[in-house]
Amino acid sequence: MSAGTVVLVGTAVFAVGCATGGTGLRDGGPARTDPVAKTAPSPTTPEGTSQPSAATSGQPLKKVDPVALLKADPKVSAEVKRDLKPCTGKDYPVDVSYGKVTGSTVADIVVNVLSCADALGRGSYVYRADGAKYENVFSDEQPPVYAEIDRGDLVVTKQVYAKSDPLAYPSGEDVITYRWDGEKFTEQDRVHSEYSNVVDGGGVPAPAVTHKN
Repeated sequence: MSAGTVVLVGTAVFAVGCATGGTGLRDGGPARTDPVAKTAPSPTTPEGTSQPSAATSGQPLKKVDPVALLKADPKVSAEVKRDLKPCTGKDYPVDVSYGKVTGSTVADIVVNVLSCADALGRGSYVYRADGAKYENVFSDEQPPVYAEIDRGDLVVTKQVYAKSDPLAYPSGEDVITYRWDGEKFTEQDRVHSEYSNVVDGGGVPAPAVTHKN
């Protein structure tokens, strides 16, 4: 369903527990290794051949420290910046992925900030290459939230909780699809799923009703 340094990552899911692993984006490449991802080394080329440039290969513009990127971004809230600390050691609860979502020839960067205690999404951001730097072109700081790239679209998943819902069992889920219109992201589709009560006493919520706009 579509919930420092950098890595290419796989399909994003909401996790439970401290973010010692973390998740990423469908279009971002193979699974990543840790929350503060490491940039994959540039691929080697046969002797005598030239290395493709970022503009032609869809690779990142340059190595990016996601934590420094977030802390320097005026669009990131003071609350998120204040709580952006390592969970253990030097491992920040940050998921980073590269992929094409704004139509740029240079790979865009999607950053998800999680909470250490329960690995729920605190904020999701999209950065687009602008010359020699990156520009924040999308922010969602309404937790829990998680962004991923799906076939060139930005898909944001948000768990929905009623006042009495325990953390493990939300009342439903919103999956919102955004598309880049050349200047900004616009909402293209929204699917809301409502969940029934716990099934067979097993502690697993089951989908009950889905509404698609």
